[in-house]
Amino acid sequence: MNRDVLLVLTTILVALIFDFLNGFHDSANSIATVVSTRVLSPKLAVLWAATFNFLAAFFLGTAVAKTIGQGMIRLEHVDQYVVLSGLFGAIAWDLLTWWWGLPTSSSHALIGGYAGAAMMHATLQTGIGTAFAVIIPEGWYKTLIFILVAPVMGVFLGFLFMTAAYWILQHRPPQQVDAWFRKLQLVSAAAYSLGHGGNDAQKTMGILAGALYTAGFMTQSDMRGNWGRFHWPIILAAHAAIALGTYLGGWRIVHTMGQKITKLKPVGGFCAESAGAITLFGTALAGIPVSTTHTITGAIVGVGSVQRLSAVRWGVAGRIVWAWILTIPASAAVASATFLLVHMFQR
Repeated sequence: MNRDVLLVLTTILVALIFDFLNGFHDSANSIATVVSTRVLSPKLAVLWAATFNFLAAFFLGTAVAKTIGQGMIRLEHVDQYVVLSGLFGAIAWDLLTWWWGLPTSSSHALIGGYAGAAMMHATLQTGIGTAFAVIIPEGWYKTLIFILVAPVMGVFLGFLFMTAAYWILQHRPPQQVDAWFRKLQLVSAAAYSLGHGGNDAQKTMGILAGALYTAGFMTQSDMRGNWGRFHWPIILAAHAAIALGTYLGGWRIVHTMGQKITKLKPVGGFCAESAGAITLFGTALAGIPVSTTHTITGAIVGVGSVQRLSAVRWGVAGRIVWAWILTIPASAAVASATFLLVHMFQR
């Protein structure tokens, strides 16, 4: 087999493995609330979430994928080894935080790894002074801004929805409220999983498109348009991989998300998932690659803080925030070191 073809096939396989791990790592985000409120058993919850992760392929477009694929890193500084090294950096960070039980962002690990590998490539080619030339500022501005905005939106909407629910339902018996929201939470969990699949699978779609373009399988016109003949293969492969990862599940993180931050009832689960889904729909359609982890964590905090501030376990939330801060630089460091090793091996 031609070496270039083998390399691009390897890149695609690694990208889909990352997508699978993204679903595996982030499955807790989709199912923690619906499991912790006992609306669904864990097995049914992951099946429910995985189904809507896949169905997102047909609803939320490719705007986020276009941002990742050509809006953050200048493609002239990207080759197959950059993509592979970036993916390795993201996978390494995902596995470490999965082992530690921290719900960090696979999305930010991916863009951090991609940037770190591209910067090392530029450094080795033209010197360290050109490292930051690979960055497209416009794509990073909105991404970095929404590292803060997305969880704040989740907190605000979660708090708003929970306050409204308390006010509207204050005279209803608790048993009746629970019965209503056990059914409604199926809808909110489905909506959140749709947003999760639509946002996170698109990041891998962007990487797949970039790999095919740098390998010469797509033209510049295809890359700027709808990826030509690769349009549906890219979309369906990415959504199938993330859905499979969600189905198999990241059980270490479920406990952190569902119980350690705050205790949830069905009405709280519905409000948190609805807040997260609205945020993810809006950002996916706007082409902003946000963290689904940040979003749902913010929403859970917002819901919990309605009862009283002490209902939120701020120590756990603090550990999660520190992991968020370290995600991009840590994955960038691993990816740049990986690219350097690959370069030395090639020489």
